[in-house]
Amino acid sequence: MRDMNDTTDPGAGGADFGAIAPHYVARARVQQRAAAQLFDLLGIGPHDAVLDLGCGPGHLTAKIRELTDGPVTGVDAAAGMIGEARRVYAGHDIAFRQASAAGLDDVAAFDRIFCNSALQWMKPAEPALAACHRALRPGGRMAVQAPATARYCPNFARAMERVARDRQTGPIFARFVSPWTLLESAQDYRALFEGQGFKVAAARMEMAMAGYAAGEALGVFDSGAAAAYLNPDCYPMHLPRGYAAAVRRIVHDALTEQATDGRVDLVFHRVYLLAEKP
Repeated sequence: MRDMNDTTDPGAGGADFGAIAPHYVARARVQQRAAAQLFDLLGIGPHDAVLDLGCGPGHLTAKIRELTDGPVTGVDAAAGMIGEARRVYAGHDIAFRQASAAGLDDVAAFDRIFCNSALQWMKPAEPALAACHRALRPGGRMAVQAPATARYCPNFARAMERVARDRQTGPIFARFVSPWTLLESAQDYRALFEGQGFKVAAARMEMAMAGYAAGEALGVFDSGAAAAYLNPDCYPMHLPRGYAAAVRRIVHDALTEQATDGRVDLVFHRVYLLAEKP
């Protein structure tokens, strides 16, 4: 991955998940911690056929493989993520496929769908969830963990408010079009799933906090949020040279100012949901 501080076009500098795939596991510590709760919620059985939806580079798909002797499939929309997963986990008896959630064409193929830190990227979410409903067998379950609320990470929200006020970046960021589905309550998520035919067994919101050095906090930003804020596809015009570098500099400075004794307490609002296909 090219350093995102360079002055080339930001689309080539890692603002998409394909580009960050080789580094994702090392940087995505927040997502990995949340995944532990998701495994407990889903309860994968020893013979279940499991889909890892939004599998990224496959590190959690490999853990799923250890829990079941049934077929395991990893799906991600990013070609780079799927390429990395196939490279790292060749020989693990996992089928990795590139597809969007809405593009799933499986019918009654899975007992469980594991979806960690991916629902927020499904916009609109309804076609994706309808495809997941079709892909599950009757009685099958889908467990989701995802960032939630418009201020999913107040630290990042405050940093991006600085970006919006900055004379160089503000006029450009004003035209940013969010690619995220971020709902405000567990009841909102429950209604979203029930609208696609699911029976929701559990839905809860949770706030989590973790401390990072300022440089590490920027790495967390790069592991997810930057894939939207610095993605040319999220702007209706060509991004000027240097925009990505300027945004990252402002975010770094904002996170550094939030630090106490050299550490930033990053707060994340998350939803955990378990749904069943009747």
